[in-house]
This record gives sequence, C-alpha cells and structure tokens, in this order.
Amino acid sequence: METSVVDVPDRGRFEVLLGDRVVGLASYHVEGGTMALPHTEVDPSVGGRGIGKVLVAGVLAAARERGLYVLPYCSFVRHYIQQHPEELDLVAEEERPHFGLETADR
Repeated sequence: METSVVDVPDRGRFEVLLGDRVVGLASYHVEGGTMALPHTEVDPSVGGRGIGKVLVAGVLAAARERGLYVLPYCSFVRHYIQQHPEELDLVAEEERPHFGLETADR
C-alpha cells in the first residue's frame, strides 16, 4: 500500500496516509520564516513500519521547499534530525543549542 504525506493547512497539520487512510499527523504553525513542529503521532496499529520517518521526511522536505526554518519541539522530529544531519541546516544555527542539536553536525 502506498504511503504519502499531505499538507492540511486548514487543520494546521501534515497527515501521512497509508492508501487513503490517515495513520499519522504532524502539527505545525508557521510564523514569519519559521515552522514550529510541536507534535507528531502515528497510529500504533501501523507502528514499526517507518511511517513516522516518512512523515517527518515529508514535513522537512515541505519546509525546505518553502524556504522555512523549523523549530523541532517534538522529540521525534529532533531525533530524526540527529539521525539525518543533512537536515540540520533547517534549524537556524542560533536555535540549535535550544534543541540539543549544536553537535548533531559532527
């Protein structure tokens, strides 16, 4: 079954779909040139399939496409960025220490 990530701006979130079923979400708020990411969740019934990673990758790709920095308040998003240092540039350098990401690029 195909997995896709879609932006649902009127609900302030990205949704990850498995086929046509919403199985996860990442809430966001954009202000100025920054996208705050406070929360992600994935349906436990589809846990362990990497769907959360697909969701975060899609959210970060959208932020990059829109020229936005991200504020990874969500611990899952922070962990993803730590595991994918090529995404670290999406967090403004001055914000990285706040999120424990000051050494993620080493």
